[in-house]
Amino acid sequence: MRRMAWCLTALMWSSGLAVAESPERTVGWVESVTLMPWNLPFEAKLDSGALTSSLDARDIETFEREGEPWVRFRLRFDDDDKGETFAMHLERPRERRLTVRGAGGTDDRPVVLLEVCVDGVRYEEEFSLRDRSEMTYPILLGRRTIGHLGRLDAASQHLTEPGCSGDARRVAHRPDEGGQGAADADADTASAEASE
Repeated sequence: MRRMAWCLTALMWSSGLAVAESPERTVGWVESVTLMPWNLPFEAKLDSGALTSSLDARDIETFEREGEPWVRFRLRFDDDDKGETFAMHLERPRERRLTVRGAGGTDDRPVVLLEVCVDGVRYEEEFSLRDRSEMTYPILLGRRTIGHLGRLDAASQHLTEPGCSGDARRVAHRPDEGGQGAADADADTASAEASE
């Protein structure tokens, strides 16, 4: 009897958490997002076939700083509408390494934390770094990020408002979400992206 009561309490508690933390927003498979703190607007593909989000990065190199793993990389984005190019070198602590297995083989990628603004809210998320220059979208948001944003409507685009104000609500990264086994769960990323 006590076990059944404990299970019922745990179920109600976990359901309450999911409802309380999951926004009532619906997002499309393509959304306008902003990379923070640079206020850089991009079109991002929301892909439920990928677990971890991905960012177009060039000249990626890993190094150590005070005994900790770091990553140095270059961002380059062309705004064809304005005829402008944004380029910047960044250094970030490496959160982890991600191994992606797909039809084209195995790809090891560093993962860093960056903030992306969606519909007026700043989300600190994990991004694997790779050269996405051959892809249509420089940013891909995977299931871990989509889970924070709301429900995905795979038949729609641009269901959210672009941009973030200076006092936008910030949602910190929660490393426990999604569990371990990211390397295995991301195995379908390479083949899913091939159709972009």
